[in-house]
This record gives sequence, structure tokens and C-alpha cells, in this order.
Amino acid sequence: MSDVALGGWSFAVLLLFIFLRMPIGLAMLVVGLVGNVLVNGSWTPLLAQLKSLTYESFSSYSLSIVPLFLLMGQFATRGGMSRQLFDAAAALLGHRKGGVAMAAVGACAGFGAICGSSLATAATMAKVAIPEMRRFGYSGALSTGCLAAGGTLGILIPPSVILVIYAILTEQNIAKLFLAAVLPGLLAALGYMLAIAVYVRLRPNAAGRRDKADREERIAALIAVWPVLVVFIAVIGGIYLGIFTPTEGAAVGALGTGLIALANGALGPRALIDALLETAVATAMIFFIVFGAAVFNTFLAFSQLPQELAQSVMEAGLDPWTVLAAILLCYLAFGCVMDSLSMILLTIPIFFPLVSGLDFGLGPEEFAIWFGILVLIVVEVGLITPPVGMNLFVINSLSQDVPMSATFRGVIPFVASDILRIIILVAFPSITLVMLRILY
Repeated sequence: MSDVALGGWSFAVLLLFIFLRMPIGLAMLVVGLVGNVLVNGSWTPLLAQLKSLTYESFSSYSLSIVPLFLLMGQFATRGGMSRQLFDAAAALLGHRKGGVAMAAVGACAGFGAICGSSLATAATMAKVAIPEMRRFGYSGALSTGCLAAGGTLGILIPPSVILVIYAILTEQNIAKLFLAAVLPGLLAALGYMLAIAVYVRLRPNAAGRRDKADREERIAALIAVWPVLVVFIAVIGGIYLGIFTPTEGAAVGALGTGLIALANGALGPRALIDALLETAVATAMIFFIVFGAAVFNTFLAFSQLPQELAQSVMEAGLDPWTVLAAILLCYLAFGCVMDSLSMILLTIPIFFPLVSGLDFGLGPEEFAIWFGILVLIVVEVGLITPPVGMNLFVINSLSQDVPMSATFRGVIPFVASDILRIIILVAFPSITLVMLRILY
């Protein structure tokens, strides 16, 4: 078997290990180690490589942003900020038809701005929003579907751990990627709210109405969320004004959310220790996946599979947009069996060189940023695509009286909204790049 064929078959073996429930970081590590030995014919090159690969994988200064954003999310989760965000959104939108569900999506967007994790956003907001939606007569399908979709805003609206990893893999500017994600993130939230509006008009019995909040209630609810707004502006604004780097911004965000949680009385000694331990566990998991992916991708480089694939596409003369569409469809399929981080680490070293040589009418940096946002969005759709979207299972486990089939039905309008958004962003790259062009 040739080295290229060996590289191709390694994906089948990797998927087999994943189906057998082997942790994906370990699966990539094992396949990468064995593949390296088969390609090189001995253990010697691999052992020589491992003595430096571990250090090179984790010595990136940019990676230090990951535990800081995770800690920021832990403080936000424990500090009662999800309740404050939901109450503010509900005071503004709750009286409309489907308004409480729209408020849940808006609160997910706000929480995603200080969390950066899809699963954490979905799980945290579900605990707050599902009881409220059920109290006002919302169906289980709509309640769980809108929160599963809203949770995906956690990785799209900056800050985003997935964007940080993509930036490191493709050697792009983290701040520029964060900026480019803002408009697509807001477009996602708006699309979900429109999907809810259409849903409740087609199924009037799926949602009740909440009494309209008076002016004093609205003002009080908005005042309660000002600390969250201050943290977001301090982190994102500080980065773009050049006051501090993204890593320093993450530290400022962690400190800010920690102080808010402390002021809310939700960060005692036990809660602080739990937040630190949860951050350590999540960081270790992410870093192990990063290391496993580094070993696997080194094997792929030795096998020449990415280079041969890129060369084959160039020689075939395929239309660049056809290649892009095929890649995005691959991500939708991968989303049924992998989490977002694993997809990014596994595929970007193959797909990015493949499409970088194609002509989309954009400069190298603009293309890399635009492609990164598209990949992030498609990965996000994979989190809510039946039958294996991870967000669906997280939300359904928190609403055990709702059948899984109802959650699947409830999320379909939001998947349709996502597909439409992908088409719009592919057709009009300037939507993603306009803020970047204005500020840079």
C-alpha cells in the first residue's frame, strides 16, 4: 500500500475508533503513532520527533488564551449572569408571540459573548429558560430546539475557543477573526428569532404569551446586565484599540467575570475551587486533543496525502465554488460523529492548503478569515444536526419530559435558518469582511 493510500485509510480507522467510543484525542494519537511507523519503516524518526513535538504543540503563546476563556466561562456560569441576561431579554421581547423563546436566543448570544463554549452556553441557558418557557405554555419541541440552536452562538460570537485554535493552525490574527465573527454571529441570532416567528405562526399552539413588562421592569432588567456589557466591551474593545493582546484581554475578561460572580455572592471558596478544577479538566482535554491531532497531522504530512489531494484538485480544474461546497458538506457529515474542536484540528491541515490555492477573488488573509468563519458556522450546524448533534443531547437531558424525537423536530427550523445563512455568507463574502475592511 502506498503512503498516500495509507493516509486515506487512516480516516476510516479513526472513524472506527470513534464509533467504538475511544476518546478522539487518544484515537488520533494511536492512529498517528502507528501511521508514522508504517510510513517511515521504524520507530526511530517517530521517537526523534516526539521529543520536540510535545513542546512545540504547547509552547504557542496564543494557546494560553484557551484556559483563560474557559475560566471566564466558568465564572459567568456560576455568577448568575445567565439569569440576568435572560430576564433582560424577556423584559424586552417576552410579550411578543414566541417572545420568550426569542429572549432565550438573545440571552444565549449575550452569554456567548462572555463564555466561548457552545455546550456550556446551551446547558447554562437551558436551566434558566426551559422552566420559563414551559410556564408560559411553550411546547417541548420549540423550547429544546431553540435552546440547542441558541447554544451554538457560544462558539460563534467572540470570544471563541474554536476560532483561537483555527487562528493557530492557519497562522492568522486572532483579533481579526474575532472581528469578522461579529456580523455572522448577530445574523445567526436574528435568523433564529425569525425562525421562531415563522414557527409560532405556523403552529400557534406551540407558544403562549407573557404579560408585557412595564417601563420600570425593563429599566431594572437592563441595569442588572450592565456588568456583563462592561466586561464584553472591555475585552473586545481593549483588543481592537490595541490596549492589550487577545491573551491579555482573556485575562481581563476572566478577572471581570470573577469579580461580578463575587459581587453576586456566587463565588465562595468552594465555587472558586470548582471553577478552577473544571477549567483545568477542560484545558487538559483540549490540549490532549491538540497533541493527538499534532501527531496524526504529522503522519498525514509524511504520507503526502494533503499535498497529493491539493495537486489532484488543481489538475482536475474543478470550479473553486464546487470544491468549497463539497468541503462544507463534509463538515455537515462530520458533525454527526465529532465535536467541533476535533473537526477543526483534524480537517483544517488538509482542507486549508487545498482551498488556499484556489481563486475566490480575495487576498490570502481575507480568504483565510472568510473560510474560517464559514467553517466555524458549518461546525456549529453540526452541533444541532440530528441524529447525533451534541447540543441536542445536552438540552434533551436537561428536559427529560420531552421526547428526543420532539427535540429533533423542534430544531429543524433552526437548521434551515443556518443553511440559508451559510448560502448568504458564501455568496456575499463582504458581509463577513466588511468590519475588517473598515477597521484595518
